[in-house]
Amino acid sequence: MSAPKVFIDGHAGTTGLRIRDWLAGRDDLELVTLPEEDRKNAEARRERLLASDLTVLCLPDEAAQEAAKWAEDSAVRLLDSSSVHRVAPGWVYGLPELTPDRREAIRQAKQVSNPGCYASAFLLCLRPLVDAELLSAATPITVHALSGYSGGGRTLIEKWEDPEDDLSRLPFEAPYGLERAHKHIPEMRFHGGLELDPQFIPAVGPFACGMRVEIPLHANGLSPETTAERVAKTWAERYGNEPFVRIHPAPAAESPHEKSFDPRTCNDSNRIELHVVPHASGHLLLIAILDNLGKGAAGVAIQNLNLMLGCDETTGLVG
Repeated sequence: MSAPKVFIDGHAGTTGLRIRDWLAGRDDLELVTLPEEDRKNAEARRERLLASDLTVLCLPDEAAQEAAKWAEDSAVRLLDSSSVHRVAPGWVYGLPELTPDRREAIRQAKQVSNPGCYASAFLLCLRPLVDAELLSAATPITVHALSGYSGGGRTLIEKWEDPEDDLSRLPFEAPYGLERAHKHIPEMRFHGGLELDPQFIPAVGPFACGMRVEIPLHANGLSPETTAERVAKTWAERYGNEPFVRIHPAPAAESPHEKSFDPRTCNDSNRIELHVVPHASGHLLLIAILDNLGKGAAGVAIQNLNLMLGCDETTGLVG
C-alpha cells in the first residue's frame, strides 16, 4: 500500500516551513510541495491539491477559502491553518486535548481547522474550568498574551529583524491591535463555551519564538471552591495522560521569580505548560507557555495530520 500524499499549500510561510521541516524524513507519508515558480500558480496548486490524500492549507484567509472550494466535490481531506474556518459549520476544530471526544472527531473529519496559537493556550486553560463549573460561562475574561515576533509571519519578522528599526533590542514588549477585534476572539468564545467575548490584549516581544498567555481571574468572580489547588486538580483530571500538556503543581513550592515564566521555555517542541498562581486576596492567575510556531501552529497541525492519517499522534513531535 502506497504512502498517503500530503500536499502543503503555502509551504514557504512561517507555519508551512515549520510543518515541512518537522515532516521531513518521514517514510510513512509522501510530502508534496510546489517548485518556487509555481508556488502562487492557482492551477498548479489546484492540481496538486486534488491529487493529494490530505492537503495542509498554510494560506491567508481568502486564499484558504478558495482552496477549500476546490476540494468540495473530491475525497481530499483538508487541514486549514488559517483563521477562516475555526468556527465554520462542517469543520472540526483541531485541538485534540479540548474535549474527550475531540480526537475521534478529528480522525473522522474531512475538514479540520487548526486552532490559533493564542486560542490554544486560552482554551486549554479555561475550558476545563467552565466544564467543571468552577468558572461561570458568563464571567468577563481578560487575557494578556505575549508572543515572539515570528507569530506575525514574514512581514513582522522582517520588521523586527531590520537593523534600522532596532526592535530586536527593545527592552519592553510592544502591545498591538488594541483598537480592533482580534481574529482569535470568535474561537476563544465559541470553543471556550463562554457567553461574552474576552478582552484580549496581545503584545510582541523582542524574541523570535515563544509565547506566554496570562488570564487573571478576580476573586469576586470565583466561587469559594475555585482555588489554585482545585484548578490544578481539574487540569490534571483533563490532561493527566496528555503527551504534550505539562501541568505545574499549585501553589508553587517557592515564590515565582524573574525567570519563572520565560515565554521561550517550550521552544522547538509541541509542549504546552500550564501554571496557576494564587494570590492572598483570592485572585488567581492562569499562565500558559508554548512555542507559537510549535504547539501554537505546526506542532498541533502535525498532531491533527497524524490523527487524520491513522498514525500515532505523537509521531514526529517533541514533547
